[in-house]
Amino acid sequence: MPHFTKPAAGTWTEAFELPTEPVSYEDSISPDFYELERDAVFRRTWLNVGRVEQLPKNGSYFTRELDAARTSVVLVRDMKGEIQAFHNMCRHRGNKLVWNDFPQHETSGTCRQFTCKYHGWRYGLEGELTFVQQESEFFNLDKGDYGLVPVGVDVWEGFIFVNFDPEAPPLRQYMGRLGAGIEGYPFHKMTQVHKYRAEIGSNWKLFIDAFMEFYHAPVLHAKQATEEESRKLQGYGYEALAYDVDGPHAMVSSWGGMAPPKDESMVKPIERVLRSGLFGVWDAPDIGELPDGLNPARHPAWGEDSFLFFPNFMLLVWKPNWYLTYHYWPTSYNTHIFEGTLYFVPPENAYERLQQELAAVTFKEYGLQDGNTLEATQTMLESRAVTQFPLCDQEVMLRHLHTVTRRYVDDYQQHQPGTPVSVIAAS
Repeated sequence: MPHFTKPAAGTWTEAFELPTEPVSYEDSISPDFYELERDAVFRRTWLNVGRVEQLPKNGSYFTRELDAARTSVVLVRDMKGEIQAFHNMCRHRGNKLVWNDFPQHETSGTCRQFTCKYHGWRYGLEGELTFVQQESEFFNLDKGDYGLVPVGVDVWEGFIFVNFDPEAPPLRQYMGRLGAGIEGYPFHKMTQVHKYRAEIGSNWKLFIDAFMEFYHAPVLHAKQATEEESRKLQGYGYEALAYDVDGPHAMVSSWGGMAPPKDESMVKPIERVLRSGLFGVWDAPDIGELPDGLNPARHPAWGEDSFLFFPNFMLLVWKPNWYLTYHYWPTSYNTHIFEGTLYFVPPENAYERLQQELAAVTFKEYGLQDGNTLEATQTMLESRAVTQFPLCDQEVMLRHLHTVTRRYVDDYQQHQPGTPVSVIAAS
């Protein structure tokens, strides 16, 4: 049941039927638990790997390295205009099929066929094997039996997703009520893209934790505001406008998109000159009416909504008519790759470009502060000097994320005979 305003009695945590006692973070520091997550979560859920604009014409392709799912995939728009996805693997000797100078690096481009660098086998854009070097030297080889291995692929609102589970529900069904509530937002109009990528020394869930609560913002990000405003923010603290959950997915609705701010002295001189900053360009472009799923509390101070589509895709829609995406790609139990991407309506002149650039570099500064802090968190969690941690009601989405992840692992173990039993107890 959705909760658009704080419950009259009790707390958000209790309203979502989550426990209130201190929690364990063993699920973020256990190598054994991470190995279970790889199969239980990342090979059984829909993973966003890009947008349709990355495949602008027939023959366009790009690759994604999905270490947590134990594979690499290639996405391609075939000659019929359909988007296809395949394991990035030649059927001859298992070589990675599509790569340039460095096999671990992602790549993109345009082609009419894929050719293996090792022995020259070729594949059409629909995955069919079309050429075998010295085919007569093989024994009863039927090329029809050796096409590329397909991966489940679907598109929601221009976002391309893959899924390795043949029994997975349809993507739109998986996106649920929260996804349905923002369908129709003009994502396709925002094609000016700024992307950041960083290797973070923490568990993937810890970074999601940082971005699904703003309780930390008045303290950690204090120096991003003027000194006087920083003191005010730390005194006020933080309380969200609304929270919501739908199955494995979650949302936090927040004030904070003050663009322009009520008092321009609150912000730094460069922000006043360019009329832009962390919350985006102050003079928002006209993109039409917003979907009903945004600003669910209908609060006049609404600034942005942060949606977490489990497991690792976050979508932030801002009041000044732009949006952000976050992706957290695990590479081990205590490392992951973080991607932050900003999307704007394309600027019409140099001034508008500078406004967007300021928003982008300001976001980068905030992201660096968060990433650095998370590495400090990871190292101390691994010490296990303390094993139980209290969470406040403004950290309710953290409880939800870790609870959902454990449930996926538990369900996987129950349906996989012989799987080692997780040592992580529900908390």
